[in-house]
Parts: sequence; structure tokens; C-alpha cells
Amino acid sequence: MVTFILSFLALIIGYVVYGRFVEKVFCVDEKRATPCQTNADGVDFMPISEKKSMLIQLLNIAGLGPIFGPIMGALWGPVAFLWIVLGSIFAGAVHDYFSGMLSIRNNGAGLPKIVEKYLGSFMGKFVNAFALLLLVLVGVVFVAGPAGLLAALTPGWMTVGVWTAIIFVYYIMATLLPIDKIIGRFYPVFGAILLIMAVGIGGGLIFGSHPIPELTFANMHPKGLPLWPLVFITIACGAISGFHATQSPMMARCMSNEKNGRQVFYGMMIAEGAIALVWAAAGMSFFDGSAGLQNALATLGGPAGVVRHVSISMLGAVGGTLAILGVVVLPITSGDTAFRGARLLVADFLGMQQGPIFNRLKISVPLFVIGYLISTINFNFIWRYFSWANQTTAMIMLWAAAAFLYQEKRLHWIASIPATFMTAVSMTYILQAPEGFGLSTAISYPGGLAITVLIVIAFVRHITKQKPAVTAGKQI
Repeated sequence: MVTFILSFLALIIGYVVYGRFVEKVFCVDEKRATPCQTNADGVDFMPISEKKSMLIQLLNIAGLGPIFGPIMGALWGPVAFLWIVLGSIFAGAVHDYFSGMLSIRNNGAGLPKIVEKYLGSFMGKFVNAFALLLLVLVGVVFVAGPAGLLAALTPGWMTVGVWTAIIFVYYIMATLLPIDKIIGRFYPVFGAILLIMAVGIGGGLIFGSHPIPELTFANMHPKGLPLWPLVFITIACGAISGFHATQSPMMARCMSNEKNGRQVFYGMMIAEGAIALVWAAAGMSFFDGSAGLQNALATLGGPAGVVRHVSISMLGAVGGTLAILGVVVLPITSGDTAFRGARLLVADFLGMQQGPIFNRLKISVPLFVIGYLISTINFNFIWRYFSWANQTTAMIMLWAAAAFLYQEKRLHWIASIPATFMTAVSMTYILQAPEGFGLSTAISYPGGLAITVLIVIAFVRHITKQKPAVTAGKQI
């Protein structure tokens, strides 16, 4: 219990202290005009208040990742708490802050344009295709999970297939309509449901009868799977997620002042870390250890079944149903903006204005057809590739942030150190994972380290060839 409470306190202190430090390094300019003021189009570029922006950003980024990922990460034991806290403060929140603020500084640019500017044309084109694939995968992953939970609440009359179709219809509407029509209007309500869920489960853990284990570095996984790099891939969205870099530009296009960036981008990643802590603790404590959790995952139908069982057991039928609805809301409100983000990526690449509805349809219809076809593939198979793609995208965004800081003659270490770490995670994982090269740890560990060193050398060569910005802290 002590570790659990201290973890929450660490997240709060990290937001107050390190968040301000990151903001200071970036050099916020409160007088600078923002994209919603210079590029207003009534669809994607339009002002939204700070409080609404915070809720929308949280719901955009907090999909199944900070729930399903930490539940599966709890198999390794309390070391998961350490990654969630340190990852959120020093990697995930930094990543989210720069993906949002660099978008503001570059007229609302999406991730590929940001990467192209700071890491070169080749990386920009690569990320454009990679991010598009990631967004479609996210949209698909965030259909299957909530559809399964909703079907469990409506047995006998609403099947998974019916709920999948309903969610896809909602996604189509949210993707095509102006951002203030659905996302800006209903997300505050969804945010209230999310808060009920988080407070309810968190309170049940603190005042309940299931002891939360204290921090230990021992590997408690019942199958003996290695901590490195699997914990850092499994717990993605609860600590750092490249998916967020595709979402932050949406709010960057709607913010009226740069000073709100710390609350919207850095702060909401910290909030997501808190959600991840709750579900990691639930996974560790409710089933009496890793072996019990492993059995629950097998017998209850995976993480979705665990969520349903924990919620109803802790909060009763009514409270548990509200908690489950909160878990349903998270992926749906990330899935809709995933497809919306995919539309914007394609539009940016083609230079296609998104004001006319026909232009939006020309891009969206093929995306949804592809998404539906992918949704027929096994969920666990999709999730494994999503997790790796997620962390690889985060790695690239952090390197872009480091390049920006180096050009501006600022403290690039706040981005380059987590970028190096995430490079090692991603490269080691793809060498080791069954969906990758399937190599043993004896090969994948030194191989991942060697590739990381080569990428760091390539990054240093790239930034040392770049010309410093003419006026640090100004439009670049």
C-alpha cells in the first residue's frame, strides 16, 4: 500500500516540479498567435477552452493502453509501479508535451511534418506511413475491446458484432464532423464517467481487503518472461506512448495560448499514469499475486474480463457497471480520434483541404474499409504489433524533440536520454519477440544495444550538420 500511495505522490510532484522545468526549457511565448487563430477553418482548427482541451486530450490518449497494459504488466509484480511513475514523468509526459508544443510552433503540423523538419525528409516519409498504420491499428484495437465489454453487459440481445457495427458508425461521425460537434460537446460527460471509474476502483483498493504488494525488483512473472524489454512494451500508454504524438496535434490546433501546454499535454499524461497505477495495483492485489492474475486472464477472457470482474466485485452491480462504462469510454474516445488523426495525416500528405465534406469522405471511406478488414484478425495478434509500433513511434518523436532542442541551443538531454532508452527498448523487443525475429536474449540484448548505439551515432551526425535556429524561442 505504501508503494502505491507514494507512486501517486511522485506523479503529482513530477507534474509540479519537472513539468515546470520542461516548460522552462521549451520557452513558452504567451504572446505568440496559435494555429486556431491563424489557420481557423471551422472543422479542425478552432479554439477550445483550456478545461475542455484537457479533458479531450486525456480521453484522446487514454484508451485501453493504461488499463489493459498495466493489468498484463502486473504479472511482473510491483516493478511495474516504478516504470509507470518514472516513465510518465521523464519520458511519456515529455514526449506528449513536445509533440503538442512543436505542433503549435509549426502551424498545427502533424507528427510526420514535425519529424521531417527536425530529422529529415526520409524519416518524415517513413513516419507518415508508420503513423498511419499505427492509427488504423489503434482504431481497430479500440473497437474490439469496448465491443466485448458492452456485449458482456447486454448478453442475449446485443452481440459483439452488433456493438462493433455501432461503434464503427460512431467513429465515422466523429471523424467527419467538425471537432466541436461531438468531441468538444460530449467528452466532458465522458470525462465525468472516467473520473467515477478511477476514483471508485482506486478507493476500493485503498479501503478494501486486498493488500497491494510493496516495491521489489524481483521478476514475479509466472512464466518467467524477462523484465527487459517486455515490461516497457506491455505497459505502453500508461508510461509512454507514440500514439499520443498523433493525438496531441489535434489539441494543438485548438489551443489559444502556449501557456496551457503544460496542463494539456504534460499534465494529462500524468493523469493517464495515475489511471495505469490503479489498474496495475488491481491486477497485483485482487487475484492474490501473479499466478492468480495469470489464471484470471485465462479463465475470464483476458484483460476485459478482469476489468469486468474487478469492477463488479469492488463496486457492486451499479457501481461496477459505471466503472465498466468508464473503461468502455476510454478506448472509444481514443478510437474515434485515431481515425480522425489518420484522416488528417492523409490530408496533410496530399495537401487536401478538409473544409469540404466531400474531401473528408474521400479519405475516410477507404480508411474505414481497411479498418474493418483488420478488425477480423485476432485481437491479441493486433495488440502485439500495436504495442511495438507504439513505442517505436514514441522513440522517433523524442529524437525529433531532442533535435529541436539542440538546434535551439537548449537542454536536449531531457528528450535525448528518454529517446535513447526507448530506442533500446524497441530495438531489443523486435529482435526478441515472436512477431519479430524471435532471437534469444543472449543475442537480442547485445543486438538491441548495438543498434541503439548506431542510431545515437546517426542522430549526432544529423544534428551536428544542422544550422542552429536564428532566434531561439521564436517561430522556426
